[in-house]
Amino acid sequence: MHDDGYFDERIAAAYDDNTTDMYDPEVLEPTVEFLAALAGSGRALELGIGTGRVALPLAHRGVPVHGIELSKAMAARLHAKPGGDDITIAIGDFATTTVDESFSLAYLIYNTIMNLTTQAEQVACFRNVATHLEPGGCFVIEVGVPGLRRLPPGETFQVFFGSENYWGIDEYDVANQGLISHHLESVGGKLERFSVPFRYVWPAELDLMAALAGMTLRDRWSGWNREPFTSESTKHVSVWELPA
Repeated sequence: MHDDGYFDERIAAAYDDNTTDMYDPEVLEPTVEFLAALAGSGRALELGIGTGRVALPLAHRGVPVHGIELSKAMAARLHAKPGGDDITIAIGDFATTTVDESFSLAYLIYNTIMNLTTQAEQVACFRNVATHLEPGGCFVIEVGVPGLRRLPPGETFQVFFGSENYWGIDEYDVANQGLISHHLESVGGKLERFSVPFRYVWPAELDLMAALAGMTLRDRWSGWNREPFTSESTKHVSVWELPA
């Protein structure tokens, strides 16, 4: 699991500015609609709640939202926003941190499952979620499909974004399902680098983790608008259900 040094005050201060595309209504509104429909009249638990991009509009829809967040700096940003004080956040690792509530929905989005950098931690996360869900409750994960099909034999680096002032490069360790995302940005004529380790994970592997936690796959889509999941999908939104 990452320590909160990867999302310290320096990163938290610029996080929203660096993810403005994720606040686009065409991106955010389908996400909130999807989650609100699953939550129904119940409560929602967001793992890795961050600065509240999804939690705040979901709470505005009338869904009580609780969060788990490792970074105190990120949580402080959420609480400083309008409505942020209404969201209770437990500070800790979302693979093991517990909340004294039960929920109709838990969700873990924007590739955040990969912040758990071992398979054991990812399995523990599913089991932790299962202990928080009410019977019939759902767990939603949004995560990319590993891009190994686009990785030439013998190559370990894959550029995922490039512009005049910013470059994003993923470094793969295929034998260990490791992935380091390198972010290089030109700031004031100097090149700054921020690198974060992840563990990429396959859809079928996530289904096994869910089964170990007593959950079964209910739906898998290619996006929040319920686009069909296909062999060409670059990400998936998956829903597992705890039996009623």
